[in-house]
Amino acid sequence: MNISVKGEYALEALIDLASRPPGEPVKIAEIARRQHIPQKFLELILASLKQGGFVESRRGAEGGYLLARPANAFTVGDVLRFIEGPQSAKSRLRRKSGTPFSATWEQVDRAVSDILDKTTFADILKGWMEKQNQHVMNWEI
Repeated sequence: MNISVKGEYALEALIDLASRPPGEPVKIAEIARRQHIPQKFLELILASLKQGGFVESRRGAEGGYLLARPANAFTVGDVLRFIEGPQSAKSRLRRKSGTPFSATWEQVDRAVSDILDKTTFADILKGWMEKQNQHVMNWEI
């Protein structure tokens, strides 16, 4: 599976928004700085994600972007399909059909899609937080 830079940045922007308190807009510059995404590119990505119903924006001094739905209401697969288009069709175009490996590649495509379609942004965030907490030293006596 090939994911474009735009797709990776879209996922990173959404996980950044998912990690913030619900209902509090986040400025594009903050997301760009934390995720190391060029701000102009991020503006285009967030505009696209807004059209797809993944984020919403608020205007004004206290404005910014926030998730349009809870982080458990959409999957990584939902976002990638929106940003990248039907991924399995792109993958198949690069592979010869009718080879001994054709059935195997189809199984791989289905397995990857199954994982992406079952993984919500809440799942990703929970796993990441658990991993980060493993590295926090506890100085209790």
